[in-house]
Amino acid sequence: MIPEEQSGRESTRKSLTEHGLAPNKRFGQNFLVDERILEQILDAAAIDRQDTVLEIGPGTGQLTRRIAERAGNLVAVEIDRGLAGMLAREFEGDDHVKIHCADILKTDLPALFSGMGTSSDTVPTVKVVANLPYYITTPILLSLLPMTDLFSRFVVMMQKEVADRMRARPGSKDYGALSLTVQYYAVPEIVTTVPPSAFYPQPDVTSAVLKLERPEEPPVSARDPEKMFALIRAAFGKRRKTLVNAVAGAPQLGIDARTMKKALQDAGLDESVRGEVLNLQDFARLCEVLSP
Repeated sequence: MIPEEQSGRESTRKSLTEHGLAPNKRFGQNFLVDERILEQILDAAAIDRQDTVLEIGPGTGQLTRRIAERAGNLVAVEIDRGLAGMLAREFEGDDHVKIHCADILKTDLPALFSGMGTSSDTVPTVKVVANLPYYITTPILLSLLPMTDLFSRFVVMMQKEVADRMRARPGSKDYGALSLTVQYYAVPEIVTTVPPSAFYPQPDVTSAVLKLERPEEPPVSARDPEKMFALIRAAFGKRRKTLVNAVAGAPQLGIDARTMKKALQDAGLDESVRGEVLNLQDFARLCEVLSP
């Protein structure tokens, strides 16, 4: 009996060859071919006919076809012209599937989904389901997560190392500015770990499927999220330094050591504390003290 990933690898290779295509290293293309992992992604996304879905980097369409069977609307954004053309021909005539050839980071996403809501001029709430290009995983998510009115749930493949950083807790080696930023917008949960053999061609790293669920209420009340994130970035810019020394040396904040010490005292924190032990609530409280 042929293993599922081997069967998927052969069919993917054959499909690419028939269309005169090949995996493109420039776009970081590693196509998911393991049927079991594909089904786990779909189960985590819980897609039904009421859903509108954004797929990023559909590649050869292994996941696209399964989403199309379940979703009310599907928009797949593919930067590779050859693959986008192949999928556009396959889904020609399927009114609920749109293949959009573009760079996801340069796409006006609200405009792309305009008119897909309950009335002709509304934008629906969208689920993101994707095997993300690993070299731009973080920029993609950090551009999409702040769109809280557009995206409700993310189920995305990425390097396990990055997934671990996104769900890390205070005090751990993986904890940093990325952890806090992601957790401000969503609750991260690893659905499954994925070996290199699940892809064609095989990557050099272990992967993970990460689910990011919007909380009913934001985890903290931040009057100025951008200033809070600037404070967080400064805190982790020099991990071995105390928060006072890290922040006082950040020109973008304009906060001196004396002001920072006073803010820590007012927030009930020790002036020798380091950023890696503080949680979102701590940073939000500090931001409030610094911007009364």
